[in-house]
Amino acid sequence: MKLTKILLASTSLTLAAGLVQAQEMANDMTLVSWGGAYQSSQQNAYVAPYLEANPDVTAVWDESSAEAVAKLRAMNEAGNITWDLVDVVASDAIRLCDEGLAMEYDPDELLAPGDDGTPASDDFGDLIVSDCFIPQIVYSTTFGYRTDMVGDTPPTKICDVFDLETYPGKRSLEKRPINNMEWALLCDGVAKDEVYDVLGTPEGQERALAKLDTIKDEVIWWSAGADTPQLLADGEIVMGSTYNGRLFSVIEEQDQPVAMLWDAQVFDLDGWIIPAGLPEDRLARVKDFVRFATDTQRLADQAKYISYGPARASSAPLVGEHAELGIKMAPHMPTDPENAKNTFLYNYEFWADYRDDIDAKFQAWLAK
Repeated sequence: MKLTKILLASTSLTLAAGLVQAQEMANDMTLVSWGGAYQSSQQNAYVAPYLEANPDVTAVWDESSAEAVAKLRAMNEAGNITWDLVDVVASDAIRLCDEGLAMEYDPDELLAPGDDGTPASDDFGDLIVSDCFIPQIVYSTTFGYRTDMVGDTPPTKICDVFDLETYPGKRSLEKRPINNMEWALLCDGVAKDEVYDVLGTPEGQERALAKLDTIKDEVIWWSAGADTPQLLADGEIVMGSTYNGRLFSVIEEQDQPVAMLWDAQVFDLDGWIIPAGLPEDRLARVKDFVRFATDTQRLADQAKYISYGPARASSAPLVGEHAELGIKMAPHMPTDPENAKNTFLYNYEFWADYRDDIDAKFQAWLAK
């Protein structure tokens, strides 16, 4: 009888603690992402299921990830953090972590183990490139081209982007130095394993800009990932760079006359950071959501909606068919062996260290 009372008391305390914890969780979240097909994949794969399981919770999207670093700096200065969870590329996560604007975390404490029991730290492995970075997907920035505008010899190499004679017409490039500078140096004869050594020097930076000068007059500069797919669909450009998932959408979902140029695709990581300094109730809600949103099944589910590889090793075997098209998604991943014959590995640490300086030089060059 005494033991029963002790067990009942223990159970009551546990339930009470759970109720207190639930009460201490905020019931609204502001999630920051990139818009478009990627944000839709997040909404479908884990935001909608989480809200269904937690009907009192609401989530709103802010499509400001491209300006996340600047905006979080401003929020921190103002002492008013209005975002709860922010989707960023790995290099931005490193910068935010170094500046104390993103929260450090213990993967095995915050994140669920894999479905096979693997601790989160092992399941994500080397993709946890910062103490603040919570990986979601592996993606690449690469080129798409109009199949009806390239003649009988479609482009096969990255340097075809710089060949205005064979492939006349407008190109689109992202309005930032990242990737463009690396491709320029590769096509100016720099060996792949020497690109960042060269780019780390003023002379190397000028060399990259000089190569970009050769096509500058034919470039439409983009800031949003949806820009290049739209420009391709409208026939306004012959080729353009964007994220591989955006190109998948315009090719497979919209059935446009567009094909992929996988050569020298730049592998990158995307994931969450939790802003530093959140109130306890908002932090508790975010932690609960992140644990759900990054588990094995949820990251595998995201691949039903977009052709990005899940960051967890345990998720990869669960990647199946597209939710609507019914096509197998594995061959459309940047990590597929056929697509990954010649990849360029993005250097997170380099851009975390050099981003501000090279950005200033790149913007000055653009203004000329």
